[in-house]
Amino acid sequence: MSVRTFAAIDVGSYELTMKIFEFSGRDTMKEIDCVSKRLDLGTDTYACGKISNEKMDELCRTLKDFSDIMRTYRVKDYKAYGTSAIRETENTTIVQDQIAQRTGIRVEVLGNAEQRFLDYKSAASKGGSFRKIIEEKTAILDIGGGSIQLSLFDKDTLVSTQNLRLGVLRLQEYLNRFAVKGSRTEELINEMALARLDTYKKLYLKDKEIRNLIVIDDYLSPWAVRKREKSKGKEFLETADFERLFEVLHSKNPVQIARAMEISEERIPLVFISAVLIKYIAEMMGIQRIWVPGVTLCDGIAYEYAEKNRMFVGEHDFEEDIIACAVNISRRYMGNRKRSDALEKFTTIIFDSMRKVHGLGKRERLYLRLAVILHECGKYISLVDIGETSFQIVMSTEIIGISRQEREIVANIVRFNHSRFVYDGQQAGMGSMSREAFLVVAKLTAILRLANSLDRSHKQKFSGLKAALKENRLVLTVDTQEDITLEKGFFEANSDFFKEVFSVEPVLKQRKIF
Repeated sequence: MSVRTFAAIDVGSYELTMKIFEFSGRDTMKEIDCVSKRLDLGTDTYACGKISNEKMDELCRTLKDFSDIMRTYRVKDYKAYGTSAIRETENTTIVQDQIAQRTGIRVEVLGNAEQRFLDYKSAASKGGSFRKIIEEKTAILDIGGGSIQLSLFDKDTLVSTQNLRLGVLRLQEYLNRFAVKGSRTEELINEMALARLDTYKKLYLKDKEIRNLIVIDDYLSPWAVRKREKSKGKEFLETADFERLFEVLHSKNPVQIARAMEISEERIPLVFISAVLIKYIAEMMGIQRIWVPGVTLCDGIAYEYAEKNRMFVGEHDFEEDIIACAVNISRRYMGNRKRSDALEKFTTIIFDSMRKVHGLGKRERLYLRLAVILHECGKYISLVDIGETSFQIVMSTEIIGISRQEREIVANIVRFNHSRFVYDGQQAGMGSMSREAFLVVAKLTAILRLANSLDRSHKQKFSGLKAALKENRLVLTVDTQEDITLEKGFFEANSDFFKEVFSVEPVLKQRKIF
């Protein structure tokens, strides 16, 4: 049996971490080493917008050391990701190039939605424990250096996810700037959190009863994991555990706290901020138990790598979480779910029947499904300029699990479904898109327009649809006994663009049912 060695590197806001994993069989992922280096990049970024030369030098030295360690383990593949400290710099591209030139390691920058999705997958890597807890009403609190992400689950389904700029390092920078004394730290953190969490509660919690809280962070997790190991299998933390923790944080000096929690003194302020956020959010939601799996972004990176290389067959359908996120956005803007379901069926049937022609894959099929769900959300703002307003909503709304570039693809499919397709990318505001992405937009727009014409009346007249590709013709057969004059008219109007994109002529046939 072949063994594959993989390295996951997290260029975080507060720390650089590399984990080495070994894959020796299907669904077998083993961590064989973990190295980390404390490097506070976030404070520079959040305060000044750039990473200082001194810290840049240290960053490159550390990554060069990581590269040497990878050679020692004969690592075949690696993934290195930068999070908010890199993402929010004013000169991100220059930083990436410097790292690549000086270390040989290419650091990709994760958007917030991508980062949180990987963190979410890191929790899922715990298998049974994760699946068991999200069957109930559960919140995932993902605490980063620049922001936190709150995701709500009910019966294994993602209900909502929101990002709030209440990250540990960001709050610490405010406390330093305001010269807050130790005795008032908790009060100030609560005040800063209240301003945003109160709005979140009104919009997303309402009368929901959340039972469980999953916490993912780099600050309090090591303490929680050690506590669980010492408690002989006690998997969850109770509110009493946090009350005792706060007694230690409030009553002991830094040396005593560091000894009691088995952490370095320099970590104590960050651990305190994370603990205050967890306590406040748990009280706000009425949480009964807290699960801290002790995972990091590196675990999520490795999990995704294994998925993509078919070494894992996960039981949880992450694609459906992305779809659920889009459905919640559509619901917010009064979308018609019944019509979206009908339209999704039409588009996926056409997409699947055209695989040999369009050359697109599973990821592009997901873009199409997202575009279907969000294609009319702009009606909430304007019934005249639906395409442009829908485009603006999609581009302004984070969808967990897809990058900004992928969101731009979806937004343009939505836009051109309602308006004339613009071939000049610059004129269309698509100047940053690659040639490949532009072609994806054109192909999926052609499919969505054709499918949209089959329900132009919004009455779901067809009880069935079959598609057959015959040479240069796509024959669509619909089952209905209703008059489809309107649908035929719009089908013919949208056939020209479809034929232009694919060199395939769509044909609509009606089979009357009695």
